[in-house]
Amino acid sequence: MDHKGRLRRLQESLHRNRLDALLVTHLPNIRYLCGFTGSAGALLVLDKKRVFFTDGRYRTQAHAEVQGCTVIVSKKGALVACAEWLRAHRKSSSRMRRRVGIEGEHITVAERSRLSSILPGDSLLRPAPALIERSRMLKDAEEIEQIRKAVLLGADLFDVILKAIRPGVKESEVAAELEYAARKAAAEGMSFPTIIAGGTRSSLPHGRASDAPIPGSGFVVCDFGVILAGYCSDMTRTVFVGRPAGEARRVYEAVRRAQQAAIEAVRPGVTVGEVDEAARKLLKKINLDRYFTHSTGHGVGLEIHEPPRIAAGQAEVLRPGMVITVEPGVYIPGKFGVRIEDMVVVTERGCQVLTPTSKTLIAL
Repeated sequence: MDHKGRLRRLQESLHRNRLDALLVTHLPNIRYLCGFTGSAGALLVLDKKRVFFTDGRYRTQAHAEVQGCTVIVSKKGALVACAEWLRAHRKSSSRMRRRVGIEGEHITVAERSRLSSILPGDSLLRPAPALIERSRMLKDAEEIEQIRKAVLLGADLFDVILKAIRPGVKESEVAAELEYAARKAAAEGMSFPTIIAGGTRSSLPHGRASDAPIPGSGFVVCDFGVILAGYCSDMTRTVFVGRPAGEARRVYEAVRRAQQAAIEAVRPGVTVGEVDEAARKLLKKINLDRYFTHSTGHGVGLEIHEPPRIAAGQAEVLRPGMVITVEPGVYIPGKFGVRIEDMVVVTERGCQVLTPTSKTLIAL
């Protein structure tokens, strides 16, 4: 990964955003910028310096992983060490570090108060624009390849689910089989708590695997993903236990067609709102749009939910290198639900579907 290049580009953006420094505390952003994968750290980016702070637990790991930064290991904790470093360096330069940007969505009120109590009185802590998240939206070739590998690993594991789903088996047991197989296949972990939701529970868009048994007949929504080399995958397939009746087949086919319409809308220059509308327009024609209760998708990378959000009214324009999910669904309360989800990368001329798994309705 080009960590030094990412740091350099961030430094170049500070002046344009009226910042003397940016304090990065969100761990995925830290990993993106300098490579650190631990659970405690803070990264200070200035126009000519980059300093990474951590504690003694990560002394060896930080020196091995962090690229393009000076590493400081402190007994006081990363945030306090960073604030004290800023205060000390203000003494040698009266024009330094007055405007310190912070990640407003990733820092607590208590942490901000602690910083303010240590920094010089004329220092201004201000929420910074989402500079790193904007950069992370556009994946480079190496990132796309890592994501592709995670997607393929997740797709391979779908067979484990198909073998585990049987009437009377608990949803949690199906999830356990999947997660054990994922670990054996070298996944670092699951991207999010596995969703296995059968029967009427399939009408819950986020029906995490429970102790409920798989019903003798009905839909089972299977939504899962794995983490590989830090990058997440995300896929959903909905299967049917027993023999699906006409209504079940009709709804499943409607969701499949809505998903395909949204995928066909994905190309550079199109807004994410237009992709969302493509799915809703098709469902509206058959009076199912009121049962589509969430956005059509989201970005995926080092986090399972990243910008852009593929939702109604969103104006973000798709660009090559964006990796998103396309996942319309229909959820009829107390009855059943269907969702189909693929991961898609925006290319120069359109898009490429990364998820290889068939979307033909599977009856078990």
